[in-house]
Amino acid sequence: MYATMLRIRRAEERARELYAAGRIPGFIHLSIGQEAVAAGVCAPLQRDDYLLSTHRGHGHLIAKGGSLRGFMAELYGKATGCCKGKGGSMHIADASVGYLGANGVLTSGCVLAPGVGQSIQMRGTDQVAVTIFGDGAANRGPFHEGVNLAALWKVPVVFVCENNFWASTTAHDLSTAGGSIAARAAGYGIPGATVDGNDALAVYLAMESAVARARAGEGPSLIEARTVRFMGHFEGDPQGYRSRGEVEGGRQRDPIARLRAHLEEAKLLDAAHAARVAAAVEAEVQDAVDFAESSPLPAPEDALQDLFVHYPWSD
Repeated sequence: MYATMLRIRRAEERARELYAAGRIPGFIHLSIGQEAVAAGVCAPLQRDDYLLSTHRGHGHLIAKGGSLRGFMAELYGKATGCCKGKGGSMHIADASVGYLGANGVLTSGCVLAPGVGQSIQMRGTDQVAVTIFGDGAANRGPFHEGVNLAALWKVPVVFVCENNFWASTTAHDLSTAGGSIAARAAGYGIPGATVDGNDALAVYLAMESAVARARAGEGPSLIEARTVRFMGHFEGDPQGYRSRGEVEGGRQRDPIARLRAHLEEAKLLDAAHAARVAAAVEAEVQDAVDFAESSPLPAPEDALQDLFVHYPWSD
């Protein structure tokens, strides 16, 4: 999980630099500061488990096992990207690792996940579907519709609220009645848990329990991971709506430094090992940037490829 978090952090820091330099088109939403949620959620998952994400999904893709080359090339809009350059940052996906996609439509994963869970149930596999959404999304109707259906159908789904206490520019206290999103699980008769989202081990343990419950056919769970995003809602956001103290407080609880301290205390990591991990990650990120820079753009005639599916039974 430590290497995964470092990989996410460095990949997004490079993406930020490249975006500022005009190398990456479109719009990007960074998850710097929230790496412990991505790493902790994905660590108990198998490659063929499914993950649905939000518009802030870079870290989720990387933690699920997506390649950095495919990730970076997709940000560049290149043909070698994991969506052939057609998805970009906000709609990045990689079905080869079960990552069904980031999504610009907030809360969409909450209503898609029960359908994915029902597919798993009908096929009789032991897979699990996970959907990650923000605290703002938890206040929209589709959240309640999705959790209700998942609980009713008892499908293998884990709902994970990545609560960074800002719904775009609206504070959690001004938009969330009752304060606790995890407490809403009780209304649907499923387990709910609140964890420190800056503690990767706490997120992992909560997920391990929820995933085991889902694989055992006992139905969905809801986890609220409370964290801090270091950057603005989008890259370039001046953040006039919140204090610098809040961000600084989050940086003092930096999830990567926190896990490193824990590993060092447990004698599982030392300075030399940490340096080797950092160097390997740096080389991997640079390789991804070089790959993206040297890759071709999609051909104009490819714009209509991959848009339609042919179902034999419709003939």
